[in-house]
Amino acid sequence: MRKILSYTSTYKKAVWIAVFLMGIELVVELVQPLFMAKIIDEGIMKGDMSVVGLWGGILLGLSFIAFAAGISSSFYAAQASQGVGHDIRRDIFQKVQQFTRKNFGSFSTPGLITRITNDVIQIQNLLFMMMRIALRAPLFILFGMVMAFFIHPGLATILVISVPSLLLFLFWILKKGVKLFRRVQNKLDRVNTVIRENLAGIRLIKGFNRGVYEENRFEDVNGSLMNDNKKALWITELAMPIVMLGMNIVILIILWIGATKLNMKSAQAGELVAIINYATRMMFTFSVFTFLIMNFSRGNASAGRIRKVLDEETEGLDELGGSECPSLKGGISFENVSFEFSPSDGPALKDLSFTAHVGETIGILGETGSGKTSLLQLIPRLLDITTGRVLLDGVDIHKLNVEHIRKQISLVPQEAHLFSGTIKGNIGWGKDHATMEDIIQAAKKAQIHDFIMSLPGSYDAQIGQKGVTFSGGQKQRLSLARALVRDPKILLLDDSTSALDAHTEMKLLQTLKEMQCTVLIVAQKISSIQEADQILLLNQGKIIGNGDHETLLKTNVYYQSVYQSQLQEEVI
Repeated sequence: MRKILSYTSTYKKAVWIAVFLMGIELVVELVQPLFMAKIIDEGIMKGDMSVVGLWGGILLGLSFIAFAAGISSSFYAAQASQGVGHDIRRDIFQKVQQFTRKNFGSFSTPGLITRITNDVIQIQNLLFMMMRIALRAPLFILFGMVMAFFIHPGLATILVISVPSLLLFLFWILKKGVKLFRRVQNKLDRVNTVIRENLAGIRLIKGFNRGVYEENRFEDVNGSLMNDNKKALWITELAMPIVMLGMNIVILIILWIGATKLNMKSAQAGELVAIINYATRMMFTFSVFTFLIMNFSRGNASAGRIRKVLDEETEGLDELGGSECPSLKGGISFENVSFEFSPSDGPALKDLSFTAHVGETIGILGETGSGKTSLLQLIPRLLDITTGRVLLDGVDIHKLNVEHIRKQISLVPQEAHLFSGTIKGNIGWGKDHATMEDIIQAAKKAQIHDFIMSLPGSYDAQIGQKGVTFSGGQKQRLSLARALVRDPKILLLDDSTSALDAHTEMKLLQTLKEMQCTVLIVAQKISSIQEADQILLLNQGKIIGNGDHETLLKTNVYYQSVYQSQLQEEVI
């Protein structure tokens, strides 16, 4: 919680104003019973209406001051709490941008979404309540007992004995509530995971007719969340009736003893009313405490979950980069490069050495899990090498500014990802300040321009979430256009033409051949890389062949077997 509270330093002015105005409300609330006692004892009991008018007028004026202070306090408390929520969401988002594969292994995507939405809302609610009520409630109880002592020590003693016991009970409830609501938040992550998986795979679920199975799976996690939530609510709500019962008993005891003292002339009617007023307000304050317990339990659980994300150690590749910012030409060299995700996993790439000259096209072929994607991701330093060297235009990649080189490299991943918005916005996303002409030229190079023009609205046509209405080939070509709009010096294609028909793929590859950039193509089909200047054959992270198509077809047994099997598939 301390880390979360540190965010309030940016809004300390609003926080202090909110707390100060809350203090004005508190002072008015504390002195009201005193004035009421004066009105009763010195005005009503003695029949002096001037006293009633004087103190009643003062009481009314103070009430208007407290009203204005309360509204203003709420304004500043909202300003501070919403500002903190904004900053926490910003920092979580920035932190996640730095996450590597290892970091994403520690946090599920739905869990991160829950943290940046629901958990932040819980923190905002908690901070608002702290500034408006959480400080005011205990202060009123403390100073209320002190003020009661000034009025009548004997009757105030009853409050001093009973109130601490009820407070200890509430703190016990608080401790239980924090544990239970932490469990609830974790169960909410699981519910979000199942929902996300179902929405992403809805076609597969329908295709396999597994709707009933998925409904039962969701019911399991949803029911578990409901049961844990009920337990958390039960234990926090249990506090309210117990405290109310306790305070009502205290008030009855004060009335009984007060009546005795009135008969004995050792107390005045106004004093008894004032003590009862303090006790009644304390009872109301205790009822607020139960609400605060729930908010604090949820907020504390959420603070712990947010802190885990913010404290997560990232590899910080951006920070490890050098300061050199050259304009790349496109030369790439791997010198005895090895890479492993973690020591326990073993090397994913082993002792790779090859050179791609400026403007060359390099094909990469291999079985699933042979390290093709990892090889591509080493170039823009989405992954970092374990041993060896990667050189761009003869310069060690660790000497180059990461952000600068990434602006000159385009990567098209295996799964085409489109953002909600327009087609124009999706293609232009690849380049800052891309003009319409840039976007159209990139679309033409990616062989998608004619399709775009056939849509209602053409380049202003809206894309649904993840491009759900487009085919796999259309999404791949839009992703390619987004990569080409920046005129990269190095283009990395990770099996990015697999959904294209042979004719479209041939035209696209011919266009890439004419571009002034170095192209690395990961492919499953030899036809996709047959015209490449070099073809790298990967097997279990090692290069087992390197050459052009004709050379490998004559000298490499593995390449021959792949070629023959694909040739037979085409014949069939």
